[in-house]
Amino acid sequence: MTIEDRTRGVDALAELFAAGPVAVLTGAGISTDSGIPDYRGAGTPPRTPMSISQFSEDPAYRQRFWAGARIGAIRTAGIEPNAGHRALARLEAAGAIDGVITQNVDGLHARAGSRTVVPLHGDGGVIRCTACASRFSRGEVLGWFDLGNPGFAETHRDAEIAPDGDAVVRDVTGVRVPQCPVCGGVLRPDVVYFGETVPPEVFARAAALVSAASAVLLAGTSLAVNTGLRLVHRAERRGLPLGVVNRGPTAVDGRPAVRVRIEGGTSETLTALAERLR
Repeated sequence: MTIEDRTRGVDALAELFAAGPVAVLTGAGISTDSGIPDYRGAGTPPRTPMSISQFSEDPAYRQRFWAGARIGAIRTAGIEPNAGHRALARLEAAGAIDGVITQNVDGLHARAGSRTVVPLHGDGGVIRCTACASRFSRGEVLGWFDLGNPGFAETHRDAEIAPDGDAVVRDVTGVRVPQCPVCGGVLRPDVVYFGETVPPEVFARAAALVSAASAVLLAGTSLAVNTGLRLVHRAERRGLPLGVVNRGPTAVDGRPAVRVRIEGGTSETLTALAERLR
């Protein structure tokens, strides 16, 4: 995309804000510039995410998850919000958007300064017990992992990082899985796994942002997950225009509601948009 094309695209995006605040839905593509790989971006190899049935029913999968989470925490320790996250925080502070709906679980929007964040798929930084519902921070639980698996983190620290920020650890033989210190129950991240549904109260918060908006901006998402499409369908029923910024195709490309389609990264586009609307 040339500078002239980007300028025209940003000008067209800015027109979506003329009638009032815009609802924003983000996906993995907004976090790639922070160093977190994308599941479905161009050149991304096929991946099979862990399902809730695998995590719940197979102890080996839980070993794989906690091993990957521990190594991932080492490799992603320096990851910070990028210019796209910060641009959305500025747009919210200026009243151009009422908040951010995100399909990501990385917490980067809140760290960038966004005040209203609706995490459709949960918060990867929170761990909860499936038996007693006690909650702990991910860092706290990973500390328990180290106590039960001395030396493991250092031995496997070079493992490949997956799109969810965890690592792909091949050998998990003998890994001791941390348990809830309150009741001994199974611990899991407070996220929506494949095979689960978004909690109704969370979807309602996202739908409320769409209902109050004059347009919807889709940033860094291919809309391959049904929950995001449900929000788009709500917007279309209300006759709201859509703006799309993404590297690669999306599920809404070519729809009549799409008034602006920018093929490109979110960091540079959202930064330019925030400057344009300043």
